[in-house]
Amino acid sequence: MPDISEHDPSPFHAGERQVQARLGVSDIEDWARKVVRPYLPEEHRAFHTALPYLIVAARDGDERPWVTLLTGDEGFVTSPDPNSLVMAAKPVAGDALAAAFVPGADIGILGIELATRRRNRLNGRIIDDGGVGAIVCGVEQTFGNCPQYIRERAWRRIDGNTPGRPIKGTRLTDSQIAWITDADTFFIASGYRDTDEEGENPAFGMDASHRGGARGFVQVDGDGCLVFPDYAGNNHYNTIGNLVLDPRVGLLFVDFETGSLLQLSGIASIDWGSEAVDNAPGARRLVTVRIEQIVELPAALSLRWDRDADAIRSLRLIEKIPESADVTSFVFESRDGGPLPEFEAGQHLPIELEVPEFSEPIRRTYSLSAGPGTGDGPERYRISVKREAQGIASRHLHDHVDVGAFINMRHPAGDFMLSCARCPVVLVSAGVGLTPLVAMLHVVAGEGGSRPVWFVHGARDGAHHPLADEVRQLCRARSGIALHVAYSKPRPEDGLGTDHDSAGRVDAALLAGLVENADAHYFLCGPTRFMADLQTGLEQRGIPAAQIHSETFGPVG
Repeated sequence: MPDISEHDPSPFHAGERQVQARLGVSDIEDWARKVVRPYLPEEHRAFHTALPYLIVAARDGDERPWVTLLTGDEGFVTSPDPNSLVMAAKPVAGDALAAAFVPGADIGILGIELATRRRNRLNGRIIDDGGVGAIVCGVEQTFGNCPQYIRERAWRRIDGNTPGRPIKGTRLTDSQIAWITDADTFFIASGYRDTDEEGENPAFGMDASHRGGARGFVQVDGDGCLVFPDYAGNNHYNTIGNLVLDPRVGLLFVDFETGSLLQLSGIASIDWGSEAVDNAPGARRLVTVRIEQIVELPAALSLRWDRDADAIRSLRLIEKIPESADVTSFVFESRDGGPLPEFEAGQHLPIELEVPEFSEPIRRTYSLSAGPGTGDGPERYRISVKREAQGIASRHLHDHVDVGAFINMRHPAGDFMLSCARCPVVLVSAGVGLTPLVAMLHVVAGEGGSRPVWFVHGARDGAHHPLADEVRQLCRARSGIALHVAYSKPRPEDGLGTDHDSAGRVDAALLAGLVENADAHYFLCGPTRFMADLQTGLEQRGIPAAQIHSETFGPVG
Protein backbone atom coordinates (compact mmCIF):
# COMPACT_ATOMS: atom_id res chain seq x y z
CA MET A 1 0.00 0.00 0.00
CA PRO A 2 1.44 3.42 -0.88
CA ASP A 3 1.72 6.12 1.78
CA ILE A 4 0.52 9.66 1.21
CA SER A 5 3.20 11.22 -0.98
CA GLU A 6 4.21 14.79 -1.73
CA HIS A 7 2.01 14.62 -4.85
CA ASP A 8 -1.15 13.72 -2.90
CA PRO A 9 -3.50 16.22 -1.25
CA SER A 10 -2.39 17.57 2.11
CA PRO A 11 -3.18 15.28 5.05
CA PHE A 12 -4.70 18.38 6.67
CA HIS A 13 -7.68 20.47 5.65
CA ALA A 14 -7.79 24.29 5.66
CA GLY A 15 -8.81 24.60 9.33
CA GLU A 16 -5.97 22.41 10.56
CA ARG A 17 -3.47 24.27 8.38
CA GLN A 18 -4.82 27.59 9.65
CA VAL A 19 -4.20 26.59 13.26
CA GLN A 20 -0.77 25.17 12.46
CA ALA A 21 0.20 28.46 10.81
CA ARG A 22 -1.13 30.48 13.72
CA LEU A 23 0.89 28.43 16.20
CA GLY A 24 4.07 28.26 14.11
CA VAL A 25 4.13 24.55 13.26
CA SER A 26 3.38 24.66 9.54
CA ASP A 27 6.38 22.46 8.80
CA ILE A 28 4.51 19.53 10.34
CA GLU A 29 2.95 18.74 6.96
CA ASP A 30 6.29 17.54 5.57
CA TRP A 31 6.59 14.69 8.03
CA ALA A 32 2.88 14.15 8.62
CA ARG A 33 2.72 12.86 5.04
CA LYS A 34 4.92 10.00 6.22
CA VAL A 35 2.82 8.99 9.23
CA VAL A 36 -0.74 9.75 8.07
CA ARG A 37 -1.65 6.82 5.83
CA PRO A 38 -4.66 6.13 3.57
CA TYR A 39 -4.92 2.57 4.88
CA LEU A 40 -4.45 0.54 8.05
CA PRO A 41 -0.90 -0.82 8.45
CA GLU A 42 -0.78 -4.41 9.65
CA GLU A 43 0.13 -3.44 13.21
CA HIS A 44 -2.86 -1.08 13.37
CA ARG A 45 -5.19 -3.77 12.01
CA ALA A 46 -3.96 -6.18 14.68
CA PHE A 47 -4.37 -3.52 17.36
CA HIS A 48 -7.93 -2.50 16.49
CA THR A 49 -9.19 -6.05 16.01
CA ALA A 50 -7.88 -7.13 19.43
CA LEU A 51 -9.77 -4.42 21.32
CA PRO A 52 -12.99 -5.09 23.28
CA TYR A 53 -14.33 -1.59 22.50
CA LEU A 54 -13.87 1.36 20.13
CA ILE A 55 -14.65 5.07 20.51
CA VAL A 56 -16.73 6.20 17.52
CA ALA A 57 -17.77 9.69 16.32
CA ALA A 58 -20.50 10.51 13.80
CA ARG A 59 -23.40 12.92 13.22
CA ASP A 60 -27.09 12.39 13.90
CA GLY A 61 -29.92 13.23 11.49
CA ASP A 62 -29.70 16.92 12.45
CA GLU A 63 -25.97 16.98 11.67
CA ARG A 64 -25.05 17.24 15.34
CA PRO A 65 -21.75 15.53 16.19
CA TRP A 66 -21.79 12.92 18.94
CA VAL A 67 -19.35 10.34 20.21
CA THR A 68 -20.11 6.93 21.69
CA LEU A 69 -18.40 3.74 22.80
CA LEU A 70 -19.14 0.54 20.90
CA THR A 71 -18.43 -2.89 22.30
CA GLY A 72 -19.27 -6.47 21.44
CA ASP A 73 -18.26 -10.06 21.91
CA GLU A 74 -14.62 -11.07 21.58
CA GLY A 75 -13.47 -10.39 18.03
CA PHE A 76 -16.35 -8.03 17.24
CA VAL A 77 -13.90 -5.86 15.25
CA THR A 78 -12.42 -7.28 12.05
CA SER A 79 -10.40 -5.87 9.19
CA PRO A 80 -10.98 -7.83 5.96
CA ASP A 81 -8.36 -5.72 4.20
CA PRO A 82 -6.19 -2.66 4.94
CA ASN A 83 -8.89 -0.33 3.60
CA SER A 84 -11.75 -1.34 5.86
CA LEU A 85 -12.69 -1.92 9.48
CA VAL A 86 -15.87 -3.80 10.42
CA MET A 87 -17.63 -3.53 13.80
CA ALA A 88 -20.23 -6.21 14.55
CA ALA A 89 -21.92 -3.93 17.06
CA LYS A 90 -24.57 -1.29 17.36
CA PRO A 91 -25.25 1.49 19.88
CA VAL A 92 -27.50 0.70 22.84
CA ALA A 93 -31.13 1.83 22.76
CA GLY A 94 -31.41 5.59 23.19
CA ASP A 95 -27.82 6.32 22.12
CA ALA A 96 -27.59 9.64 20.29
CA LEU A 97 -25.97 7.81 17.36
CA ALA A 98 -28.44 4.91 17.24
CA ALA A 99 -29.51 5.76 13.68
CA ALA A 100 -26.34 7.46 12.46
CA PHE A 101 -24.32 4.65 10.87
CA VAL A 102 -25.76 4.65 7.37
CA PRO A 103 -23.89 4.25 4.06
CA GLY A 104 -22.08 7.44 3.08
CA ALA A 105 -21.94 8.88 6.60
CA ASP A 106 -18.66 10.21 7.95
CA ILE A 107 -17.19 8.25 10.86
CA GLY A 108 -14.21 8.78 13.14
CA ILE A 109 -12.78 5.91 15.17
CA LEU A 110 -10.36 5.91 18.08
CA GLY A 111 -8.83 2.62 19.15
CA ILE A 112 -7.47 3.10 22.65
CA GLU A 113 -6.09 0.55 25.10
CA LEU A 114 -6.19 2.27 28.47
CA ALA A 115 -4.18 -0.46 30.21
CA THR A 116 -1.13 0.19 27.98
CA ARG A 117 -1.93 3.78 26.93
CA ARG A 118 -1.66 2.90 23.26
CA ARG A 119 -4.01 4.54 20.76
CA ASN A 120 -4.61 4.83 17.03
CA ARG A 121 -7.06 7.01 15.13
CA LEU A 122 -8.76 6.71 11.78
CA ASN A 123 -11.45 8.47 9.83
CA GLY A 124 -13.48 7.34 6.86
CA ARG A 125 -16.99 6.73 5.61
CA ILE A 126 -19.62 4.09 6.21
CA ILE A 127 -19.93 1.71 3.29
CA ASP A 128 -22.71 -0.75 2.57
CA ASP A 129 -22.56 -3.73 4.93
CA GLY A 130 -24.00 -6.19 2.40
CA GLY A 131 -26.90 -6.94 4.72
CA VAL A 132 -24.81 -8.43 7.54
CA GLY A 133 -25.88 -5.81 10.10
CA ALA A 134 -22.39 -4.55 10.91
CA ILE A 135 -20.88 -1.07 10.76
CA VAL A 136 -18.35 -1.09 7.91
CA CYS A 137 -15.87 1.80 7.74
CA GLY A 138 -13.98 2.54 4.55
CA VAL A 139 -10.64 3.94 5.74
CA GLU A 140 -9.49 7.33 4.42
CA GLN A 141 -6.83 8.34 6.97
CA THR A 142 -5.13 6.58 9.87
CA PHE A 143 -2.27 7.40 12.22
CA GLY A 144 -0.92 6.66 15.68
CA ASN A 145 -0.89 8.95 18.70
CA CYS A 146 1.49 9.51 21.59
CA PRO A 147 0.22 8.30 24.98
CA GLN A 148 0.27 11.55 26.95
CA TYR A 149 -2.50 12.24 29.47
CA ILE A 150 -4.00 8.73 29.25
CA ARG A 151 -4.88 7.15 32.59
CA GLU A 152 -4.02 3.46 32.74
CA ARG A 153 -7.06 1.30 33.45
CA ALA A 154 -7.64 -2.43 33.24
CA TRP A 155 -11.03 -3.57 31.92
CA ARG A 156 -13.22 -6.54 32.72
CA ARG A 157 -16.46 -7.89 31.29
CA ILE A 158 -19.47 -8.53 33.53
CA ASP A 159 -22.39 -10.92 33.04
CA GLY A 160 -26.04 -9.97 33.13
CA ASN A 161 -25.67 -6.23 32.61
CA THR A 162 -29.04 -4.49 32.16
CA PRO A 163 -28.94 -0.99 30.65
CA GLY A 164 -31.11 1.64 32.33
CA ARG A 165 -33.60 3.94 30.63
CA PRO A 166 -32.00 6.79 28.65
CA ILE A 167 -32.23 10.27 30.19
CA LYS A 168 -32.38 13.19 27.76
CA GLY A 169 -32.22 16.92 28.39
CA THR A 170 -30.79 20.28 27.43
CA ARG A 171 -29.35 21.38 30.78
CA LEU A 172 -26.97 19.51 33.07
CA THR A 173 -28.31 18.09 36.30
CA ASP A 174 -26.35 18.36 39.55
CA SER A 175 -25.34 14.70 39.31
CA GLN A 176 -24.13 15.16 35.74
CA ILE A 177 -22.09 18.22 36.76
CA ALA A 178 -20.50 16.17 39.55
CA TRP A 179 -19.74 13.38 37.05
CA ILE A 180 -18.06 15.80 34.64
CA THR A 181 -16.03 17.74 37.20
CA ASP A 182 -14.74 14.51 38.78
CA ALA A 183 -13.64 13.05 35.44
CA ASP A 184 -10.02 12.57 34.38
CA THR A 185 -10.95 11.39 30.87
CA PHE A 186 -13.40 12.24 28.12
CA PHE A 187 -13.70 11.74 24.38
CA ILE A 188 -14.48 14.42 21.82
CA ALA A 189 -16.11 14.33 18.38
CA SER A 190 -15.55 17.02 15.77
CA GLY A 191 -15.66 17.17 12.02
CA TYR A 192 -15.52 19.22 8.86
CA ARG A 193 -16.45 18.60 5.26
CA ASP A 194 -16.24 21.22 2.51
CA THR A 195 -19.05 20.39 0.09
CA ASP A 196 -17.55 22.73 -2.51
CA GLU A 197 -14.74 20.19 -2.91
CA GLU A 198 -17.30 17.40 -3.38
CA GLY A 199 -16.01 15.66 -0.27
CA GLU A 200 -13.00 14.13 -2.01
CA ASN A 201 -10.31 15.34 0.40
CA PRO A 202 -9.42 12.47 2.80
CA ALA A 203 -8.67 15.09 5.48
CA PHE A 204 -12.42 15.80 5.67
CA GLY A 205 -14.77 13.84 7.86
CA MET A 206 -15.25 13.02 11.53
CA ASP A 207 -12.61 12.75 14.21
CA ALA A 208 -12.79 10.92 17.55
CA SER A 209 -10.14 11.96 20.05
CA HIS A 210 -9.15 11.46 23.69
CA ARG A 211 -8.67 14.17 26.30
CA GLY A 212 -7.25 13.56 29.76
CA GLY A 213 -5.94 15.40 32.79
CA ALA A 214 -6.12 15.56 36.55
CA ARG A 215 -9.54 15.11 38.10
CA GLY A 216 -11.34 18.43 37.82
CA PHE A 217 -9.60 19.51 34.61
CA VAL A 218 -13.08 19.92 33.08
CA GLN A 219 -15.19 22.59 34.76
CA VAL A 220 -18.81 23.72 34.41
CA ASP A 221 -19.24 27.50 34.56
CA GLY A 222 -22.18 29.46 35.91
CA ASP A 223 -23.98 29.33 32.57
CA GLY A 224 -23.81 25.55 32.43
CA CYS A 225 -21.05 25.56 29.79
CA LEU A 226 -18.13 23.13 29.90
CA VAL A 227 -14.63 24.58 29.98
CA PHE A 228 -11.55 22.41 29.46
CA PRO A 229 -7.84 23.02 28.72
CA ASP A 230 -6.21 22.07 25.45
CA TYR A 231 -2.75 20.74 26.26
CA ALA A 232 0.29 20.24 24.05
CA GLY A 233 -0.16 17.36 21.62
CA ASN A 234 1.11 16.08 18.29
CA ASN A 235 0.67 19.44 16.48
CA HIS A 236 -1.85 17.97 14.03
CA TYR A 237 -4.62 20.07 15.61
CA ASN A 238 -7.30 17.81 14.15
CA THR A 239 -9.91 18.73 16.75
CA ILE A 240 -9.06 22.43 17.03
CA GLY A 241 -8.78 22.68 13.24
CA ASN A 242 -12.24 21.17 12.86
CA LEU A 243 -13.72 23.56 15.42
CA VAL A 244 -12.24 26.60 13.70
CA LEU A 245 -14.35 25.80 10.62
CA ASP A 246 -17.27 23.99 12.26
CA PRO A 247 -17.77 24.71 15.99
CA ARG A 248 -20.29 21.89 16.50
CA VAL A 249 -18.84 19.34 18.90
CA GLY A 250 -19.75 16.17 20.79
CA LEU A 251 -18.37 14.95 24.12
CA LEU A 252 -18.52 11.57 25.87
CA PHE A 253 -17.90 10.94 29.56
CA VAL A 254 -17.64 7.32 30.70
CA ASP A 255 -18.38 6.21 34.25
CA PHE A 256 -15.76 3.49 34.34
CA GLU A 257 -17.16 1.88 37.49
CA THR A 258 -20.79 1.54 36.34
CA GLY A 259 -20.46 1.38 32.55
CA SER A 260 -22.70 4.45 32.14
CA LEU A 261 -22.27 6.97 29.31
CA LEU A 262 -22.92 10.71 29.27
CA GLN A 263 -23.19 12.13 25.72
CA LEU A 264 -23.19 15.88 25.11
CA SER A 265 -23.52 17.91 21.91
CA GLY A 266 -23.07 21.64 21.58
CA ILE A 267 -21.14 24.59 20.18
CA ALA A 268 -17.48 25.21 20.99
CA SER A 269 -15.49 28.43 21.22
CA ILE A 270 -11.72 28.72 21.65
CA ASP A 271 -9.85 31.04 24.02
CA TRP A 272 -6.44 31.40 22.39
CA GLY A 273 -4.61 33.30 25.11
CA SER A 274 -6.56 35.27 27.70
CA GLU A 275 -5.62 35.65 31.34
CA ALA A 276 -7.78 32.59 32.02
CA VAL A 277 -5.46 30.51 29.83
CA ASP A 278 -2.43 31.85 31.71
CA ASN A 279 -4.06 30.80 34.98
CA ALA A 280 -4.75 27.24 33.80
CA PRO A 281 -1.51 25.28 34.45
CA GLY A 282 -0.20 23.53 31.36
CA ALA A 283 -3.01 24.79 29.10
CA ARG A 284 -2.18 26.15 25.66
CA ARG A 285 -5.81 27.15 25.04
CA LEU A 286 -9.20 26.85 26.71
CA VAL A 287 -12.25 25.42 24.97
CA THR A 288 -15.75 26.34 26.10
CA VAL A 289 -18.72 24.22 25.02
CA ARG A 290 -22.27 25.60 25.15
CA ILE A 291 -24.35 22.45 25.62
CA GLU A 292 -27.45 22.03 23.47
CA GLN A 293 -28.38 18.34 23.84
CA ILE A 294 -27.68 15.75 26.55
CA VAL A 295 -28.13 11.95 26.56
CA GLU A 296 -27.34 9.90 29.66
CA LEU A 297 -27.23 6.11 29.25
CA PRO A 298 -27.14 4.35 32.66
CA ALA A 299 -25.24 1.04 32.74
CA ALA A 300 -25.01 1.09 28.95
CA LEU A 301 -21.97 -1.17 28.76
CA SER A 302 -21.14 -4.69 29.87
CA LEU A 303 -17.55 -3.54 30.43
CA ARG A 304 -16.12 -2.05 33.58
CA TRP A 305 -12.78 -0.37 34.24
CA ASP A 306 -10.80 0.52 37.33
CA ARG A 307 -11.67 3.97 38.61
CA ASP A 308 -7.94 4.64 38.76
CA ALA A 309 -4.84 2.88 37.53
CA ASP A 310 -3.31 -0.11 39.28
CA ALA A 311 -2.11 0.14 42.86
CA ILE A 312 0.23 2.99 43.73
CA ARG A 313 3.66 2.27 45.22
CA SER A 314 5.89 4.85 46.86
CA LEU A 315 9.49 5.29 45.69
CA ARG A 316 12.44 6.96 47.41
CA LEU A 317 14.99 8.86 45.28
CA ILE A 318 18.45 7.54 46.15
CA GLU A 319 20.54 9.07 43.34
CA LYS A 320 20.22 12.14 41.12
CA ILE A 321 22.84 12.08 38.36
CA PRO A 322 23.44 14.82 35.74
CA GLU A 323 23.88 13.06 32.40
CA SER A 324 24.16 16.02 29.99
CA ALA A 325 23.34 19.71 29.73
CA ASP A 326 19.60 19.03 29.96
CA VAL A 327 19.15 15.38 31.03
CA THR A 328 19.33 14.04 34.58
CA SER A 329 18.92 10.45 35.77
CA PHE A 330 16.80 9.66 38.81
CA VAL A 331 17.36 6.33 40.57
CA PHE A 332 14.62 5.07 42.88
CA GLU A 333 14.09 2.19 45.28
CA SER A 334 10.89 1.19 47.04
CA ARG A 335 10.00 3.22 50.11
CA ASP A 336 9.04 0.11 52.07
CA GLY A 337 12.17 -1.84 51.14
CA GLY A 338 10.16 -4.50 49.32
CA PRO A 339 10.76 -5.77 45.79
CA LEU A 340 9.58 -3.65 42.87
CA PRO A 341 7.47 -5.05 40.02
CA GLU A 342 9.48 -6.58 37.20
CA PHE A 343 9.58 -4.90 33.81
CA GLU A 344 10.82 -5.48 30.28
CA ALA A 345 13.52 -3.36 28.69
CA GLY A 346 11.82 -0.61 26.68
CA GLN A 347 8.84 -0.18 28.99
CA HIS A 348 7.98 3.05 30.76
CA LEU A 349 7.33 3.97 34.39
CA PRO A 350 4.15 5.92 35.24
CA ILE A 351 4.84 8.34 38.10
CA GLU A 352 2.86 10.90 40.10
CA LEU A 353 4.35 14.15 41.36
CA GLU A 354 2.98 16.45 44.04
CA VAL A 355 3.54 19.91 42.55
CA PRO A 356 2.61 22.70 45.00
CA GLU A 357 0.47 24.81 42.66
CA PHE A 358 -1.66 21.81 41.62
CA SER A 359 -4.41 20.25 43.73
CA GLU A 360 -4.14 16.90 41.89
CA PRO A 361 -0.95 14.88 41.32
CA ILE A 362 0.81 15.50 38.01
CA ARG A 363 1.01 12.21 36.14
CA ARG A 364 3.68 11.43 33.57
CA THR A 365 5.44 8.39 32.12
CA TYR A 366 9.17 8.13 31.50
CA SER A 367 11.05 5.27 29.90
CA LEU A 368 13.08 3.12 32.26
CA SER A 369 16.66 3.73 31.15
CA ALA A 370 18.37 0.72 32.75
CA GLY A 371 17.47 -2.85 31.96
CA PRO A 372 15.92 -5.45 34.27
CA GLY A 373 18.42 -7.67 36.02
CA THR A 374 21.19 -5.06 35.77
CA GLY A 375 22.62 -3.03 38.61
CA ASP A 376 19.51 -0.82 38.47
CA GLY A 377 17.19 -3.73 37.79
CA PRO A 378 14.15 -5.07 39.69
CA GLU A 379 15.28 -3.64 43.06
CA ARG A 380 15.80 -0.17 41.56
CA TYR A 381 14.26 1.89 38.79
CA ARG A 382 16.07 4.54 36.79
CA ILE A 383 14.52 7.19 34.57
CA SER A 384 16.51 9.78 32.63
CA VAL A 385 14.54 12.96 32.08
CA LYS A 386 15.14 15.94 29.80
CA ARG A 387 14.29 19.29 31.36
CA GLU A 388 11.70 20.96 29.14
CA ALA A 389 11.47 24.76 29.46
CA GLN A 390 7.65 24.59 29.54
CA GLY A 391 7.43 21.24 31.28
CA ILE A 392 5.59 21.12 34.60
CA ALA A 393 6.81 17.67 35.63
CA SER A 394 10.32 17.74 34.16
CA ARG A 395 11.10 21.15 35.69
CA HIS A 396 9.78 19.97 39.05
CA LEU A 397 11.92 16.83 38.91
CA HIS A 398 15.08 18.72 37.95
CA ASP A 399 14.60 21.70 40.25
CA HIS A 400 12.82 20.40 43.34
CA VAL A 401 13.08 16.61 43.69
CA ASP A 402 16.26 15.82 45.60
CA VAL A 403 17.77 12.66 47.09
CA GLY A 404 15.53 11.38 49.86
CA ALA A 405 12.33 12.65 48.28
CA PHE A 406 9.35 10.36 47.71
CA ILE A 407 7.22 10.00 44.59
CA ASN A 408 4.42 7.61 43.68
CA MET A 409 4.54 5.09 40.85
CA ARG A 410 2.28 2.64 39.08
CA HIS A 411 3.21 -0.64 37.41
CA PRO A 412 5.68 -0.34 34.49
CA ALA A 413 3.86 -0.70 31.18
CA GLY A 414 4.19 -0.41 27.42
CA ASP A 415 4.62 -2.73 24.44
CA PHE A 416 7.89 -1.32 23.06
CA MET A 417 10.09 -4.30 23.91
CA LEU A 418 12.67 -6.57 22.30
CA SER A 419 10.45 -8.83 20.24
CA CYS A 420 12.97 -11.46 19.18
CA ALA A 421 15.51 -13.39 21.19
CA ARG A 422 18.05 -14.20 18.47
CA CYS A 423 17.53 -11.80 15.57
CA PRO A 424 20.09 -9.09 14.76
CA VAL A 425 19.06 -5.85 16.48
CA VAL A 426 19.51 -2.22 15.43
CA LEU A 427 18.78 0.25 18.24
CA VAL A 428 18.31 3.74 16.77
CA SER A 429 17.58 6.91 18.73
CA ALA A 430 17.78 10.68 18.75
CA GLY A 431 17.98 12.99 21.75
CA VAL A 432 16.49 11.68 24.96
CA GLY A 433 14.81 8.95 22.86
CA LEU A 434 17.84 6.80 23.67
CA THR A 435 16.53 5.99 27.16
CA PRO A 436 14.47 2.84 26.40
CA LEU A 437 17.15 1.69 23.96
CA VAL A 438 19.85 1.94 26.62
CA ALA A 439 17.70 -0.42 28.70
CA MET A 440 17.60 -2.79 25.71
CA LEU A 441 21.35 -2.41 25.30
CA HIS A 442 21.82 -3.54 28.92
CA VAL A 443 19.92 -6.72 28.03
CA VAL A 444 21.76 -7.61 24.81
CA ALA A 445 25.15 -6.71 26.33
CA GLY A 446 24.49 -9.22 29.08
CA GLU A 447 23.52 -12.06 26.76
CA GLY A 448 25.67 -15.10 26.47
CA GLY A 449 25.52 -15.21 22.69
CA SER A 450 26.99 -12.93 20.07
CA ARG A 451 24.08 -11.92 17.87
CA PRO A 452 24.84 -8.77 15.87
CA VAL A 453 23.75 -5.54 17.53
CA TRP A 454 24.07 -1.95 16.35
CA PHE A 455 23.49 1.05 18.62
CA VAL A 456 23.07 4.22 16.57
CA HIS A 457 22.38 7.53 18.27
CA GLY A 458 22.00 11.12 17.14
CA ALA A 459 22.64 14.09 19.43
CA ARG A 460 23.22 17.77 18.93
CA ASP A 461 26.75 17.75 20.40
CA GLY A 462 28.80 16.33 23.24
CA ALA A 463 27.12 18.56 25.82
CA HIS A 464 23.72 17.17 24.85
CA HIS A 465 24.70 13.49 24.72
CA PRO A 466 23.37 11.73 27.84
CA LEU A 467 24.60 8.33 29.06
CA ALA A 468 27.46 8.43 26.54
CA ASP A 469 30.08 6.70 28.70
CA GLU A 470 27.62 4.06 29.87
CA VAL A 471 26.69 3.20 26.28
CA ARG A 472 30.34 2.91 25.25
CA GLN A 473 31.06 0.56 28.15
CA LEU A 474 28.05 -1.61 27.31
CA CYS A 475 29.09 -1.82 23.67
CA ARG A 476 32.51 -3.05 24.77
CA ALA A 477 30.97 -5.62 27.14
CA ARG A 478 30.83 -8.35 24.51
CA SER A 479 31.70 -8.92 20.88
CA GLY A 480 29.26 -8.20 18.10
CA ILE A 481 27.99 -4.79 19.30
CA ALA A 482 28.73 -1.86 17.00
CA LEU A 483 28.32 1.76 18.11
CA HIS A 484 27.82 4.80 15.89
CA VAL A 485 27.18 8.32 17.22
CA ALA A 486 26.24 11.26 14.99
CA TYR A 487 26.37 14.89 16.17
CA SER A 488 24.26 17.29 14.14
CA LYS A 489 26.17 20.38 15.36
CA PRO A 490 29.45 19.18 16.89
CA ARG A 491 31.48 21.64 18.95
CA PRO A 492 35.19 22.20 18.28
CA GLU A 493 36.01 20.15 21.36
CA ASP A 494 33.90 17.16 20.23
CA GLY A 495 36.44 14.73 18.90
CA LEU A 496 35.61 12.94 15.66
CA GLY A 497 36.35 9.25 16.18
CA THR A 498 36.28 9.58 19.96
CA ASP A 499 33.13 11.46 21.03
CA HIS A 500 31.26 10.95 17.76
CA ASP A 501 31.67 9.00 14.53
CA SER A 502 30.02 11.33 12.01
CA ALA A 503 28.63 14.84 11.65
CA GLY A 504 25.01 15.19 10.60
CA ARG A 505 21.76 13.49 11.46
CA VAL A 506 20.84 9.84 11.72
CA ASP A 507 18.84 8.80 8.68
CA ALA A 508 18.06 5.70 6.64
CA ALA A 509 21.05 6.27 4.36
CA LEU A 510 23.40 6.20 7.35
CA LEU A 511 21.78 3.00 8.63
CA ALA A 512 22.05 1.39 5.21
CA GLY A 513 25.80 2.00 5.26
CA LEU A 514 26.16 0.48 8.72
CA VAL A 515 23.79 -2.49 8.63
CA GLU A 516 23.94 -5.11 5.88
CA ASN A 517 21.90 -7.81 7.59
CA ALA A 518 18.49 -8.27 5.91
CA ASP A 519 17.12 -10.09 8.98
CA ALA A 520 17.81 -7.22 11.38
CA HIS A 521 14.98 -5.78 13.46
CA TYR A 522 15.04 -2.01 13.94
CA PHE A 523 13.93 -0.39 17.20
CA LEU A 524 13.41 3.35 16.81
CA CYS A 525 12.78 6.01 19.44
CA GLY A 526 12.92 9.77 19.09
CA PRO A 527 10.90 12.77 17.96
CA THR A 528 8.02 11.99 15.64
CA ARG A 529 9.58 13.55 12.56
CA PHE A 530 12.83 11.64 13.12
CA MET A 531 10.95 8.35 13.33
CA ALA A 532 8.65 9.09 10.40
CA ASP A 533 11.66 9.83 8.17
CA LEU A 534 13.41 6.66 9.31
CA GLN A 535 10.33 4.48 8.87
CA THR A 536 9.81 5.76 5.34
CA GLY A 537 13.48 5.53 4.42
CA LEU A 538 13.88 1.99 5.75
CA GLU A 539 10.75 0.75 3.97
CA GLN A 540 11.94 2.35 0.73
CA ARG A 541 15.17 0.37 1.13
CA GLY A 542 13.24 -2.88 1.38
CA ILE A 543 13.05 -3.36 5.15
CA PRO A 544 9.68 -5.05 5.90
CA ALA A 545 7.41 -3.03 8.16
CA ALA A 546 7.19 -6.04 10.48
CA GLN A 547 10.91 -5.60 11.24
CA ILE A 548 10.55 -1.94 12.26
CA HIS A 549 9.41 -1.20 15.82
CA SER A 550 8.97 2.28 17.22
CA GLU A 551 8.15 4.26 20.33
CA THR A 552 6.88 7.79 19.77
CA PHE A 553 7.30 10.62 22.21
CA GLY A 554 6.83 14.35 22.20
CA PRO A 555 7.89 17.02 24.67
CA VAL A 556 6.75 15.74 28.05
CA GLY A 557 5.67 18.49 30.44
